[in-house]
Amino acid sequence: MAQTSMLAMILAGGRGSRLHELTKKVAKPAVAYGGKYRIIDFPLSNCANSGIDIVGVLTQYESVLLNSYVAAGGRWGLDTKDSGVFVLTPREKADCGLDVYRGTADAISQNIDFIDAYDPEYILVLSGDHIYKMNYDKMLSFHKEMGADATIAVRGVPMKEASRFGIMNTDDNRRIIEFEEKPEKPKSNLASMGIYIFTWKTMRKLLIEDMKNPDSSHDFGKDIIPVMLNGDKKLYAYEFSGYWKDVGTIDSLWEANMDLLDSDNELNLDDTSWKIYTEDTGIIPQYIASSAKIDGAYINQGAHIGGEVSRSVIFSNVKIAPGAKVIDSVLMPGAIVEEGATVTRALVAENIRIGKNAKVGNKKSEEILLVAKNVKGED
Repeated sequence: MAQTSMLAMILAGGRGSRLHELTKKVAKPAVAYGGKYRIIDFPLSNCANSGIDIVGVLTQYESVLLNSYVAAGGRWGLDTKDSGVFVLTPREKADCGLDVYRGTADAISQNIDFIDAYDPEYILVLSGDHIYKMNYDKMLSFHKEMGADATIAVRGVPMKEASRFGIMNTDDNRRIIEFEEKPEKPKSNLASMGIYIFTWKTMRKLLIEDMKNPDSSHDFGKDIIPVMLNGDKKLYAYEFSGYWKDVGTIDSLWEANMDLLDSDNELNLDDTSWKIYTEDTGIIPQYIASSAKIDGAYINQGAHIGGEVSRSVIFSNVKIAPGAKVIDSVLMPGAIVEEGATVTRALVAENIRIGKNAKVGNKKSEEILLVAKNVKGED
């Protein structure tokens, strides 16, 4: 195979357990977002827009839908003679007898042969479950300029939230001098975005050594990065200032959808210079009935609106009957709200039916209600 300058490896095998019923049968990166997208569309589109031709997607739990979805590389223009999206599944046996990736670094280690086949100078390792737009080619230019062994994308977060993340402490030249995993008292607010560029020859040696270490958890944050820092490798922080959201909880997934309602939102899915590609389903246009009342809503194709919608995100094929009210909520594909029902501060899962005159959610609730089972209404 021809040599490629940099290939991407997308880590898409996490359980996504904090999304509860949304990920019981569907891998987290395949969860729907923004009306018509799936979360995995974002890193894949970023790769395509950044000129990365070879992408490995490492899947694991509840991956049937995800595997079939990403295998259609044409959605992102990655299906030519010299490009492709490849589904990579684990080969190592866990105690339970199932094939698993034991950690983020192990996921790459198990696929060294795949990477070697393309003989890259650099590899890009990404989380497959974040919402953002980013030019990885610019990050690679920074990596080369610094002569780095590893470059880690970081995002400034509010100091009060910094303890939730892996924090990178740097010197004045942006060289990383210390890494803290979810520190109680963080020294900086530079949170790791889970986006890494590694010089492959250096990383390959470290991964092989890590595979032989029985005390390692085979994780980039817990094992590989500390080993690199202790070994005086050159690690640099690439600061990203655009929109980025880790949609690991129901509240954060709801927030990421609701951000689309702001007219000046940083993500801007209508930006033609950096398109986010997705499956073309050929759905009919949205229909807004004369009985409908719309106030600040993001409504997608195929939706049929007969009731009131206020500050909500409505996905494809959603039906809201006359007399129904949807307030401060996210309705995922195929959801149905019957006549007289009210949905408030909720995230309604795919194909869920809210029955006639039923009431779900509460405007005073601090947490967003996940509605993942049909709600019976009046007969």
